[in-house]
Amino acid sequence: MPTPPESPGQIRWLSEQPELRDPILIAAFEGWNDAGDAATIAAGHLADRLDATPLAEIDPELFYDFNTTRPLVQLDDDNQRSLIWPTNLLRAAKIPGAGNDVVVLVGLEPQLRWRTFCEQLTALATELGVSKIITLGALLADVPHTRPVEIYGATDDPAMMDQLNLSRSTYEGPTGIVGVLATESKAAGFTTASFWAAVPSYVPGAPSPKAGLALVHRVCELLDTSVYVTDLEIASATYERQVNQLVAEDTETAEYVADLEEAWDADEAEDLDDNPAQLVAEVEEFLRDNE
Repeated sequence: MPTPPESPGQIRWLSEQPELRDPILIAAFEGWNDAGDAATIAAGHLADRLDATPLAEIDPELFYDFNTTRPLVQLDDDNQRSLIWPTNLLRAAKIPGAGNDVVVLVGLEPQLRWRTFCEQLTALATELGVSKIITLGALLADVPHTRPVEIYGATDDPAMMDQLNLSRSTYEGPTGIVGVLATESKAAGFTTASFWAAVPSYVPGAPSPKAGLALVHRVCELLDTSVYVTDLEIASATYERQVNQLVAEDTETAEYVADLEEAWDADEAEDLDDNPAQLVAEVEEFLRDNE
């Protein structure tokens, strides 16, 4: 359908705009902000389980260096060729019984014109009547894969701090699209929050459904709803078994993981949820070291 005249210029509508109740936008991006693919696993799972339907996408032309992020060629069943471009897809879902509907964005961190990219998103959010913009991220940290996944949440909104036991971010330093979108969204008048999952640094290349599952639970708490997660739970158990096998094959790594488990258990005994300073430090160190 044609883009409505008032819509941002790089937005392509894929369906008519639905009537959403005080929607919340949840955004996750592949790339620097997405260790273990946890953020995009979580956002994609939420969209799937909430039966979210395609709503709009962002034209990639302005925002990617195609020499770096190349489009892909694919052949269909009739051997006809087509191109797959970098995609930022927004899907919308109504949540029965909850106070808010949801718009989920799963995309790829842009390489160019971040301010314009965020302006497109915040303008679209305004048009859809979005009240809150929630960004998801994941970082490599000194955490053991055998323990529950730590989630760091930050917001500047006092009500959300109290509701979800979040803290105010004091981070200063380099950031990715998640940090830029959160800052630009707040400047545009939206209530914002960010959730980060900690992924073990000794398995940096493996997708982490366990961290994705933890983010799903945290977002569901925000949305006051629940979704089917049995498939993620099974994938998480498989992930843990596979990492156990890899760790057992290397004595040095096994000793390192044992030290992390001991430190984690000590922190848990001191109730880390009420004193998140250690994980905050991990987040800040990750952002600075990966500039």
